[in-house]
Amino acid sequence: MKLLRVGPVGSERPALLDQDGTLRDLSGLITDVDGALLADDSVLSRVRDAAESGELPVLDAEGLRIGSAVGRIGKVVGIGLNYHGHAAEVGAEAPAEPIIFLKAPDTVVGPDDTVLIPRTSVKTDWEAELGVVIGATARYLASPEEGLAHVGGYVLVNDVTERAFQNERGGTWDKGKNCETFTPLGPWLVTADEVPDPQVLDVKLWVNGELKQDGNTSDQIFAVGEVVRYVSQFMTLYPGDVIITGTPAGVAAGQLEPKPFLRAGDVVELEIDGLGRQRQEFKDV
Repeated sequence: MKLLRVGPVGSERPALLDQDGTLRDLSGLITDVDGALLADDSVLSRVRDAAESGELPVLDAEGLRIGSAVGRIGKVVGIGLNYHGHAAEVGAEAPAEPIIFLKAPDTVVGPDDTVLIPRTSVKTDWEAELGVVIGATARYLASPEEGLAHVGGYVLVNDVTERAFQNERGGTWDKGKNCETFTPLGPWLVTADEVPDPQVLDVKLWVNGELKQDGNTSDQIFAVGEVVRYVSQFMTLYPGDVIITGTPAGVAAGQLEPKPFLRAGDVVELEIDGLGRQRQEFKDV
């Protein structure tokens, strides 16, 4: 299923995109697309049955804002340098273990919402990523297979990053990852049953119509199941938590000088197989 949240900021309602591409209202069945939904198989089954019946109310998509595909996110866990190509382009060795950082849930916005370039920023960058949404509580998982079994769904994410804040201001990466609007997420959540192999997905990103990233999740250093297993050794993952699993080659930081970092007026578009497409215009704060 493709599950969405639509409507004004703070007043999103749950919706479903059916097999014919028709947007349908789920607010009569569920209150939100969140961890509580993903953790409840009986409710998910009712949603599937309602979708197959074709009786869900149709929503007029014209002019309707699409919000973050997941509501009430507990935490966003980032995985750094997780593609061989990306590590090579920035001159880094492939890490021996996954690199973990955190993004605050309040950085999450809708897939087409405006992204704000921070004050004093000179190196705002793009990162198209596969997002993993946890569907069952995960702690101390023993294998990558268990990791995959705890995935509730997948989403498209732009892990927007300010490189000077990240790498030149001391401390951890978090300074460059947590500026407001820096985590566009959506347009929809695809339930895990519709993504039998998350390691075969094309990941693409354009800036002002020019293709910048053209990768595939097969290039990941640590596959999705292993990432979930590994993270569960250090923190408990709850339904609705999101792990963003790294970005392929093609970021601004990996290109020749002068590096084409984002400026006000730039438009970024990105997509992953089956997970939809995003479009953001970047503006100064």
